[in-house]
Amino acid sequence: MLEFDDIQHILLTRTPAITGRYEFLTFDTAAGGRAWLSELVDLVPSATAAQATMDESDRWITLGFTWNGLRALGVSEESLATFPDAFREGMPSRASILGDTGANAPENWVGGLAGDDLHAIAILFSRTDEQCRTSIENHDELLARTDGVRSLSFLDLNATPPFNYAHDHFGFRDRLSQPVMKGSGEEPTPGSGDALEPGEFILGYPDENGPVADLPVPEALSRNGSYMAYRRLEEHVAVFREYLRENSDEPASEELLAAKFMGRWRSGAPLVLAPDADDPELGADPMRNNDFNYKEMDPHGYACPLGSHARRLNPRDTAHYMNRRRMIRRGATYGPALPEGAPDDGVDRGIAAFIICADLVRQFEFAQNVWINDTAFHELGNEHDPICGTQDGTLDFTVPKRPIRKVHKSLPAFTTLTGGAYFFLPGMGALRFLAALDDSRSKT
Repeated sequence: MLEFDDIQHILLTRTPAITGRYEFLTFDTAAGGRAWLSELVDLVPSATAAQATMDESDRWITLGFTWNGLRALGVSEESLATFPDAFREGMPSRASILGDTGANAPENWVGGLAGDDLHAIAILFSRTDEQCRTSIENHDELLARTDGVRSLSFLDLNATPPFNYAHDHFGFRDRLSQPVMKGSGEEPTPGSGDALEPGEFILGYPDENGPVADLPVPEALSRNGSYMAYRRLEEHVAVFREYLRENSDEPASEELLAAKFMGRWRSGAPLVLAPDADDPELGADPMRNNDFNYKEMDPHGYACPLGSHARRLNPRDTAHYMNRRRMIRRGATYGPALPEGAPDDGVDRGIAAFIICADLVRQFEFAQNVWINDTAFHELGNEHDPICGTQDGTLDFTVPKRPIRKVHKSLPAFTTLTGGAYFFLPGMGALRFLAALDDSRSKT
């Protein structure tokens, strides 16, 4: 049975927030970090609390910590050594594995996210701009009166119109395909795959292979925890629009090329089910917009190219061990929308996302290394993910077509990674465990 009252809400619920802030923090002293945490721990909703108060709540807090942050709070060296290597090393040290090279390399990241003094994140989601201001003011007041903890940087979030569904700055509908956990109370929508064992996402439960060994100790710290890979992707909207114009004959073919890159139309309608024209009703229907496969319905990619973003990130029935690769995605957009027809204004805008899983290497790093940035994915030969893969101007994108395929040469970068980190997402009891640490316990 999932312990809903001991799991931070972000793992099991999606709040109706349209704005918020990610606050990145550093602990100058263990006492300061624990004092900050002690004031926030009772404000973090569990999954039980969030679900019970969703209609009347307007602000939600989630807390996560880097490995250096756990050390800075006073977690013992014995305990720290039991965390997995990828988390201990941190995302910047894994750059070569993740494909974070060139313009995406950690030395180009903003907000101090590549440094060892990144210790924690406070995710402050809000339903309205007014409530967001209140949440930020309250947290600023907490920082001002708490010695030994300070803000390293922050990122303000905002949804862009239309507000009736989530979408990125390129205009593509978001939040379309998420795994479902057994015992969560959710039922998978058609085509989304079977409900998965909770241990694929939350520590302390069996995963698809059975009981999980070698979890971090003590159990009070790791129980109902998880790992989050944070990725801040700047979206080059003007570059994307210009590429579509220059490589299309008319607006309709621009939209088709955009869909070929993504694997779905901007409405969310999948190319496998709507290969020739957009179908907004299909895109908006959760009972239909995932009800397809690749192996039988589109084996050669004539509808959805083999290297499209959606096909790479969820190969469905064309990949082995898919149940061991699924991840939960949360996040939001930042920056103002670029008006249609407007030239590049130089403003930073994009997606700031969390990829949540129980095993950073088997799930997140595998997806980055093998699905997103492997040039030989599906034997393509010289391609990365066209949307979020590392692009240096030497790679291609192939659109299968009869009788002659179309190969887009020297694809530009439509996104650039400007920050990232690995966070541990403690359970509710673990948050209290961390807040109650003292210097004598931390040395044992």
